[in-house]
Amino acid sequence: MRPALALYPTLLLTVLTTAWGCAVRQPDVHFASGDLAHYERFATQIEYPDVQSCTAPCVAATPAPITLADRTPPQFRGLTLREAIETALNHADVLRDLRGLVLASPGNLTTIADPAIINTDPTFGEEAALSAFDAMFEMNAYFEKNDRALNNQFLGGGTRLLRQDLHLYQAQISKRSASGTDFTLRHNVQYDFNNAPGNNIPNLPWDVNVEAEVRQPLLQGAGVEFNRIAGPDSEPGRARGVLIARINTDISLADFEAGVRDFVYEVESAYWELYFAYRDLDARIAARDQALETWRQISTWQKTGRSGGEAQNELQAREQYFRMQEEVENALSGQVFENLRYENFRGISGVHAAERRLRLLMGLPINEGILLRPADEPAMAEVVFEWDEILTEGLVRRVELRRQKWQIKRRELELVAAKNYLKPRLDAVGRYRWRGLGHDLLNPDGGTGGFDNAYGTLTGGDFQEWQLGVELTAPLGFRQAHAAVRNAELMLARERAVLSEQERSVSHDLSSAYAELQRAYLVSQTNYNRRLAAREQLLALRTAVERADHREKTRLLDLLLDAQRRLADAESRYYRSIVEYTLAVTRVHLQKGSLLDYCEIYLAEGPWPGKAYYDACRRDRLRSAPLCLADYRMMHAPVVSQGEYAQQTESDLSYDRSPADERNHRLPPVPAPAGVPELAEPTL
Repeated sequence: MRPALALYPTLLLTVLTTAWGCAVRQPDVHFASGDLAHYERFATQIEYPDVQSCTAPCVAATPAPITLADRTPPQFRGLTLREAIETALNHADVLRDLRGLVLASPGNLTTIADPAIINTDPTFGEEAALSAFDAMFEMNAYFEKNDRALNNQFLGGGTRLLRQDLHLYQAQISKRSASGTDFTLRHNVQYDFNNAPGNNIPNLPWDVNVEAEVRQPLLQGAGVEFNRIAGPDSEPGRARGVLIARINTDISLADFEAGVRDFVYEVESAYWELYFAYRDLDARIAARDQALETWRQISTWQKTGRSGGEAQNELQAREQYFRMQEEVENALSGQVFENLRYENFRGISGVHAAERRLRLLMGLPINEGILLRPADEPAMAEVVFEWDEILTEGLVRRVELRRQKWQIKRRELELVAAKNYLKPRLDAVGRYRWRGLGHDLLNPDGGTGGFDNAYGTLTGGDFQEWQLGVELTAPLGFRQAHAAVRNAELMLARERAVLSEQERSVSHDLSSAYAELQRAYLVSQTNYNRRLAAREQLLALRTAVERADHREKTRLLDLLLDAQRRLADAESRYYRSIVEYTLAVTRVHLQKGSLLDYCEIYLAEGPWPGKAYYDACRRDRLRSAPLCLADYRMMHAPVVSQGEYAQQTESDLSYDRSPADERNHRLPPVPAPAGVPELAEPTL
């Protein structure tokens, strides 16, 4: 009967489990009929976040833009290029662009807070990496009340009933050093009051001890180099040390510098785009006025019956006037095109459209009833660059190459850390402990016995313990470590290959910019000669039309109207070419990495908090010469940086320069080749 009775508990447990499982099943729910329209309305509608915009009132107060329908002439405000760039940088919390990223892809925008965001990242930032070496305080307390019947005469006494009050207290401070050593100071307090008959002295419930522990890795995880790269308690493939965090910050600074550089280039491009829009408008207005004068003259001939005043000639002159009027209106207002980044000068915008884009980049109100007008003139003199010098400078100063070199340095450090995991984990451990036992935890009055209070026994130093040992852990085969090393080697090879291709790309882009500079300068001279020729042709045709007879006037009228259009195109092409030349000089500086220096813009990290300066001074007073140990893993630290990056390399020239040449660091004007007229200084 005993085997059958043994099945009863199992059968009972099965029945209870089945019943519980049936009880937790989701019951069939039947909804009563009712009106759910109220809940459906609020549960399915799209909600709006409760966020107040700090700029919405200002933007909502923006006046209407200036259009062709306005009959009141607008006011103008002169603006230099330096002022435009300074204003844009002063309002550049977000580095704006003309591609519409602020609405289409705001996550890809560059802001002034990006480097600080990377630096203060709570997981991968520098402070997060340094926090792994901070001292850690831990404390816990547990309380138990045990009242049980025991089948043991040594624990429960004669009655075999154990009654126990048990308290456990623990507090410790631990610190990880840069070499990987763990230091721990721990204090344990135990209160155990029970009725066990085996106690020699029944009333000694307090047991205290203070222990110090040191754990030093000898192979894996040892050394300053590894701990600064990978950080404590790291894993293969997840380096989060302070050096990696600092490199991440340097990469973010390079990204920010590239964003500032591109932003400045866009501001300057928009400035010269507006300059050309004004020049193009002047040329179109002059052509329109000439067409109007021709139309009026032919109309006068028609009314007086003179030769040349035929109806077909009057209609042809009228059509020419309205064609020119259309070009004037387009040159004044501009047409809306897709948002594109103006890597190259396009010259298709009107004054109003180009002015609004410049305001957008400068952070000014989009519309305020005043038109900005460039006050600077584009470059006229030839700028000469030595190819070998600018190529060497481009390979050194391009921020993209500096960023990629930081990536390579990061991969090199990760490879060093990955090789450390090929070693077994061998730790040397040492502990030293003082103990105390007593009737009271702390009794200032003392007592007659030797164990009257636990802390008195502890401080007496009669009970001391120590422990020394080693701990070894090693995976057989080190499969994960070998995979981490191979992955780090492949990542390093990839970054080096990318750097090689980037250098080739820099050489290509710089070659294109250098060739574009030569083309733009020669084309500007050619367009200047074309402009003079078109102007002289128009004057000659006017004189010929005045002196021609009836049949000759009809033939020369076509040539006169065509000459007016040619002069307008020649004027526009001339000013377009000198703007292209100015931007070609800027583009050479862009490609060789000196654009910010060219615009006298220099970047620096912000100041530290005041507490950081105080701590730095205090630590400097405590500095001493480092110990010279034979074990390189204890004191060796990797060299990561070569020092400060020189943002300004060009020295001041000795001759006197104008403010424009002072900014551009241009050479003195070079005379035009023989037979080619000098470029005249244009005026607005």
